Amino acid sequence: MNKASLFEFVIRYFQKEMPAAETELEYDNPFELIVAVILSAQCTDKRVNLIAPELIKRFPTPEKMAAADPAEVFDYIKTCSYPNNKAKHLVGMAQKLMELFDGKIPDDVDELQKLPGVGRKTANVVASVFFHKPAMAVDTHVFRVAARIGLTTGAKNPLQTELQLIKYIPEDLIAKAHHWLILHGRYTCIARKPKCEICGLTEVCNYYQNNKKGLIM
Repeated sequence: MNKASLFEFVIRYFQKEMPAAETELEYDNPFELIVAVILSAQCTDKRVNLIAPELIKRFPTPEKMAAADPAEVFDYIKTCSYPNNKAKHLVGMAQKLMELFDGKIPDDVDELQKLPGVGRKTANVVASVFFHKPAMAVDTHVFRVAARIGLTTGAKNPLQTELQLIKYIPEDLIAKAHHWLILHGRYTCIARKPKCEICGLTEVCNYYQNNKKGLIM
């Protein structure tokens, strides 16, 4: 099966199995989303959804968070991973947001990356999830799943993965494909012991085809 046919097969599968795939982060506006995505680095969405509401209640706008003491922000997020760095990033992000964009979250990936704590992955998430831009955010789940299935070949970093994926995914499906791959990696194609026995992609999956003799199905 050539690469184009593989992508068509995988896309058809996900369209059937996850027609309404979306982020599991909870938010009401782009500021809340960018805060949640910064918090979600190496942290579960479930944990973020537990701690973000009180943080947002205390600092509901970029202006108020920009004036915050990182030590106080830390108190609200101390149960997530790397709370010291994230507290500094959140305050810095809000300050730069006020300085450069008058407190309004930009919808451009390059502009978003001017904000502290916002790398390409975070920028792509915000651009695709809230602004519906054709941006492919690559986290560890996307990186792993794409490589295992064979959607990517020899990609050594998230950017290489991103570029290989968007080459074959129709523009109008890129944002949703990000969620397909994340959710598949989170619940089926997990890191240590993928649940191949419940996966509908085994017939085209490189990982399964190369390892099926050693997998208990």
